Amino acid sequence: MLLLLLLVVVFSLSFLIILPNYRKKHEKLNLPRGPKGLPLLGNLHQFDSLAPHLFFSRLAKIYGPILSLQFGCRSAVVLKTQDHNFCTRPSLVAQQRLTYNGLDIVFSPYNEPPSRLSSAPIRQEEVSRMIQKIAFLSSASKVVNLSNLLMALTSSIICRVAFGKRYQDEGVERSRFHEHLNEVQAKVAAPFCTDYFPFEAGLIDKLTGLSSSLEKAFKKMDEFYDEMINDHLDPNRPKDDNHEDVIDVLLQLRQDRCFSFELTLDRLKAVLMVISTFCSYLPSINDNT
Repeated sequence: MLLLLLLVVVFSLSFLIILPNYRKKHEKLNLPRGPKGLPLLGNLHQFDSLAPHLFFSRLAKIYGPILSLQFGCRSAVVLKTQDHNFCTRPSLVAQQRLTYNGLDIVFSPYNEPPSRLSSAPIRQEEVSRMIQKIAFLSSASKVVNLSNLLMALTSSIICRVAFGKRYQDEGVERSRFHEHLNEVQAKVAAPFCTDYFPFEAGLIDKLTGLSSSLEKAFKKMDEFYDEMINDHLDPNRPKDDNHEDVIDVLLQLRQDRCFSFELTLDRLKAVLMVISTFCSYLPSINDNT
């Protein structure tokens, strides 16, 4: 009860101090049309986080291809079509922390060097494994779910190319890998007050425990990636020179200084974060189709 009262007092004081300046700043902006929102909250209460594409589609039919929204203290202009001049994503708390301050491919500014790291060769060895599984299921007169098999194939190929491991087989390491990814995904989707009300400087997120849980999830995943990298740096590690994975390639490029920017370990781990998150996201796509 005391914590709730403290939150109300802090938020109310912040509101009284910031609102006059916020109104003056907002009135100067010549923004496109958009749905009317509530004071301070803006359109946060109207946003459909479960189906944002349908939400924006409905608004585009009403307000046209360019519209504006207000998320707390943040103004957003939504375009029906994408353009390189507007592809940089906003800097959000969880995304910045979990991507090593935007050093990955997805959440880095569009013109930043990481966008050049998005291409990687794909190995084809997993195809024969899938064909063998199809043959086994067919010979046993069992149902073959091609959607599941193709999703598993894609995930396995990406994991092997990136990490040198499948992470599809049962085991402690697989469970640990997916457990960390689930925590990371939950934190990325979590609503941080700082993202919408930056004037409270993260106080509410700290009081609610979101900041500490984000830091714990980050440290677990960071340690996991450190283990991966250290394993690849081990000179005694069994390795097939004809089958290097992405970590091998990135470490070699880092050593050779092949990029015009410095390929730090944090940048490397941020790229691995994107790849591993995509691998874990594939099965969920299939489950929803």
